[in-house]
Amino acid sequence: MSGADYDGAQRHGVVQPGATSQEIYDGGMAVRREVLGDAHVDRANANKDEFTDDFQDMITRIAWGGIWTRPGLTRQMRSAVTITAMVAHGHWEELAMHIRAALRNGLSRDEIKEILLQTAIYCGVPSANTAFKTAQQVFREMDTTP
Repeated sequence: MSGADYDGAQRHGVVQPGATSQEIYDGGMAVRREVLGDAHVDRANANKDEFTDDFQDMITRIAWGGIWTRPGLTRQMRSAVTITAMVAHGHWEELAMHIRAALRNGLSRDEIKEILLQTAIYCGVPSANTAFKTAQQVFREMDTTP
């Protein structure tokens, strides 16, 4: 690989000039499984139907293949940003999923706590209050599930 090709790969993740839709999908699915876990992705795939198939394909290609594969941020940073976005918009089920993902991506519970404290200032105390309750529930479930 030439220096120019390598630089492009570093900037763009799997979305390279000439990448096929299947390559982008496959790269996205690999990262999606690494971040969310096989069980979650398998459930999402098992629950898709003709109505939701295009949506599942889109998030795998665009969110996971187009964004999460980019090397410009660490997965920990991407998790921090995503947690903040979930709190800001009140997406509590997605927040729980992304708290699990953040732990899988290497963030500690203390780092998640700090992210949630930061959201109290920038997203509001009521939202952070719900976020802390959501995180507590996730941690309880993880601590009691073998």
